[in-house]
Amino acid sequence: MASLADRQRAMQQRQETTIYTPPGWPERVRPPGAPDWQVTATEFLLDCCPADYRRYPLLRRHPVVLARFAGNFVEAQVQAGRDGLGGVRVSLAEFVPPQVVTEAVEVWEQQQASLVRLRREVALVEEALRGKNWVRKI
Repeated sequence: MASLADRQRAMQQRQETTIYTPPGWPERVRPPGAPDWQVTATEFLLDCCPADYRRYPLLRRHPVVLARFAGNFVEAQVQAGRDGLGGVRVSLAEFVPPQVVTEAVEVWEQQQASLVRLRREVALVEEALRGKNWVRKI
């Protein structure tokens, strides 16, 4: 007869082989169902928000609420990035050489791409916190 530790180890191994996360899942967040996955999700989501969100105990106690806050905040950053990118050439043209404007646009585009990836990561974590499970397609 297997010991309790052996049964727990076997269950953990089965769980690790059945847990699947979709492309775009944040590396810092453990897969849903893994031990302490909600702790890693909470820390990730707090890092996506303004620092003062950390002072609200409600957001730590209810990660799905935090996920909604984070989703709204990141979406606002994406929108602000779009708006800023649209006007950066005009707003800087009189103040810096054309090469600097071009470089500023490239930096802005890189940041925008990063924010779009972050928006997907936050959305996936929020879906998982709401109970969504993903199945690997073979």
